[in-house]
Amino acid sequence: MGYLNSVLSSSSQVHAAADAPVTGGGLSHNGKFSYGYASSPGRRSSMEDFYETRIDGVDGEIVGLFGVFDGHGGVRAAEYVKQNLFSNLISHPKFISDTKSAISDAYNHTDSEFLKSEHSHNRDAGSTASTAILVGDRLLVANVGDSRAVICRGGNAIAVSRDHKPDQTDERQRIEDAGGFVMWAGTWRVGGVLAVSRAFGDRLLKQYVVADPEIQEEKVDSSLEFLILASDGLWDVVSNEEAVAMVKPIEDAAEAAKTLLIEASKRGSADNITCVVVRFLMNQCTSSHSSLNQGSSSHGSTDYASF
Repeated sequence: MGYLNSVLSSSSQVHAAADAPVTGGGLSHNGKFSYGYASSPGRRSSMEDFYETRIDGVDGEIVGLFGVFDGHGGVRAAEYVKQNLFSNLISHPKFISDTKSAISDAYNHTDSEFLKSEHSHNRDAGSTASTAILVGDRLLVANVGDSRAVICRGGNAIAVSRDHKPDQTDERQRIEDAGGFVMWAGTWRVGGVLAVSRAFGDRLLKQYVVADPEIQEEKVDSSLEFLILASDGLWDVVSNEEAVAMVKPIEDAAEAAKTLLIEASKRGSADNITCVVVRFLMNQCTSSHSSLNQGSSSHGSTDYASF
């Protein structure tokens, strides 16, 4: 298939200071989109959020790959998904011809490979994944868990993923049909343990907690303004509509992501906070599709300095 490798990010995310967000971003050289990210441990002593922002080339197409991965039970699952999910996806033989099928296969293959690597660990680790794949004029959003994707289209906030919670009627039914149960333990939890109904990892609950993504496709046109991907550290304290209203006047995607993070912190978010913003630049001039911004980030990128 022969895709162009972007510069791979390092294996872990290092935050400059416990209370300082890591921020950065970039611009595709075809001028079609810009992106920014901001990530902070927030009030937590440990950091289990990861993110990926990657521009690559597959069969002559410039492809944008963006993801937020919120770990639980340690960092192992979230870090593994960050390092492997997108590589597994773009090497899939049907990535261009049947992208939805490729995304579903990549999610489940990555989950299976992670579980195989986990046998030496006693503690069960898991992770959400909210990802956005840009291929031509197609935006495909895939989600497992309770990180969330929201777009602004025509000035309106539209959720393009749903939070996978155990008390949702269909999720509860699926879990019970598989022999599991959902009970209240401070919040609704699978087996009284896990507060999300889909995730990577979680080996001991795998029969009930699947990594099958729900996928939604959107057309990239002049009405699509931007996308927000974020962990629940943002969404626990900021509504979809509020987030869109905050981002709308800020042209710089990195600054927009940082603004969301700072606002979530001000509102008392008790969790790690990670935000990725992608702006669609339909009205800007485009250059040759062969020009590629080489960059994959976890500490920053070539286009913006870290703050």
